[in-house]
Amino acid sequence: MITRRHSPHLRACLCSLLLIISAAWAADKSIPSDSIYQLTVPLINQDGQTANLIDRRGQPLLISMFYTGCQFVCPRIVEALKKTEESLTPAERSRVPVLMVSFDPARDDVAALKEVITERHLDPTQWTLARTDDRHVRKLAAALGIQYRELPSGDFNHSSVLILLDAEGHIAGKTTTIGAADPAFVKLVKKVAAQKIANP
Repeated sequence: MITRRHSPHLRACLCSLLLIISAAWAADKSIPSDSIYQLTVPLINQDGQTANLIDRRGQPLLISMFYTGCQFVCPRIVEALKKTEESLTPAERSRVPVLMVSFDPARDDVAALKEVITERHLDPTQWTLARTDDRHVRKLAAALGIQYRELPSGDFNHSSVLILLDAEGHIAGKTTTIGAADPAFVKLVKKVAAQKIANP
């Protein structure tokens, strides 16, 4: 029961709550309408740590999608990302981390993601392999313009593309070159990496 004696305290709590909600709403409104970060995509990485896609806002990002059971195309996507990294200076590399999100949350658990990090000798300080649920896989793929379809065998037909996001989550560029670095794409990554880091 709320008494008159408690109501000032209750009003203060309600005011604080409203301020928090208002601040959160204002922060969301600050995201550009054409930004990937308009999406709420919960992620679990290769170490079992949880985050959200929007946590990547504030610096450029190399992003692609894959699944660990892929034997041919996805390893070539990884190789293209590695070769792109190798074309950057250490300073540039530190400003442009890599995120790969699985198409296959049913099978790509934390252990499977971790195994790819180990087998492909990926730097876990720069590379994040992540999983989310089916609904968010669809939303993210649609926003990135990546097409995919699960086959009866459990494999996936999917687009093979590397995408560069700028610090605000705009798609700055794409390449469909896999297995090697695309010189034009590397040039674009260097250009975006040189831009001032945003402070969202």
